[in-house]
Amino acid sequence: MASTSRTPTRRGRGGRGDGSSSLPPPPSTLSLIIEEFFIVVYEDPLVKKALPKKFADYLDGQEPAKVYLRAADCGPRLWTVEVLFDGQGRMYLDKGWENFAITHGVDFGCFVHFKYEGDDVLIVKVFDGTMCRKYYYTDDDDTDDESDDDVKPCIHPL
Repeated sequence: MASTSRTPTRRGRGGRGDGSSSLPPPPSTLSLIIEEFFIVVYEDPLVKKALPKKFADYLDGQEPAKVYLRAADCGPRLWTVEVLFDGQGRMYLDKGWENFAITHGVDFGCFVHFKYEGDDVLIVKVFDGTMCRKYYYTDDDDTDDESDDDVKPCIHPL
């Protein structure tokens, strides 16, 4: 029986067999999208915090006077935090950060993860120095009918 030599089909990087690639385009053709980032708390956790320059660049010249922080999985409470810009493209969380940090146990060595939700809202997760996430709970034990304006803050820690 004559053997037919079969030349292996060269597959593209994506492995679909059609020569196309499932890899994303090279970085030069991607638009800059920075929706998530983190900061590491190396100094006093209660003073203003610098956010990554790439995030400030992502805002493309929009310089909000304030942002709203919401602890992930911690109800609808938004914490209003004033924002400062230094004229060199750096963005800082300022007045209001201290209250958020105290309530959510931000301390030396914490990693603070932010996810930009649009409309100046940042969802926040706090991780301690062991890289474990800090969880909180809302005080929902009250049976009073409270309006959303009276939402109680998360209580630290669970």
